[in-house]
Amino acid sequence: MGPRGVCRLQCSLHALIMALNGRSIACIIPMLNEERSIGLVIDEIPPCVDVIICVDNGSTDASAAIAQDRGAVVFSESERGYGASCLRGMQECPQHDVVCFIDGDYSDYPEDLLLVLEPVCNESHDMCIGSRVTGVREKGALLPQAVFGNWLSTFLIQLFWGVRFTDLGPMRAISRSALDTLHMEDRNFGWTVEMQIKAAALRMRCCEVSVRYRKRIGTSKISGTIRGSIRAGIKILSTIARYRTTRWQR
Repeated sequence: MGPRGVCRLQCSLHALIMALNGRSIACIIPMLNEERSIGLVIDEIPPCVDVIICVDNGSTDASAAIAQDRGAVVFSESERGYGASCLRGMQECPQHDVVCFIDGDYSDYPEDLLLVLEPVCNESHDMCIGSRVTGVREKGALLPQAVFGNWLSTFLIQLFWGVRFTDLGPMRAISRSALDTLHMEDRNFGWTVEMQIKAAALRMRCCEVSVRYRKRIGTSKISGTIRGSIRAGIKILSTIARYRTTRWQR
């Protein structure tokens, strides 16, 4: 990170600390066979986060033990699925005012959580998405199918609900009150798009900030395989279609 990046993070940290006013923050990390990366992620999560919750989604390696050794609270979710892991994490932090999410593969830069948390912690927004599309990303970090999928999904959200996003990025922060209002349901690939659709439909105050992105450690469970990419694409588009054609009530 260059001097400007360091300065930006320092300024954001200062603003965040000033805005917290006793508000507590929980960070949820879905985890599946991340023993090579999970320790790095936890070590770099900003100290303003009060609790780190890792949800083990059936790992067969030492992910859970490493996460515990690094100070995270680890829970198990036997049902495979990104959304299932996030929902389990939400159940374990009902008392926290702000909830943020980050992947466990070290593709996100954990320190960028400061930028994502700030608009929510200072109460200017209900939800903030970390955009990999507008941020600086390592060549090859975001695969072509992911780039196209993000573009199509966010285009449809803007077309149908009038709110512009550029990414369905995994790094995000949301106030607990807003999160509870969304009544999240999806238990696998549709989790992120469901959250953004519902927030847009309810006219919540949403924003994006640019975040950095790098090649993950290990292989993506979704976009890293043709089968995974197809399944994720179908689920995301079907989620958009479902909320477009049915009346959703909070």
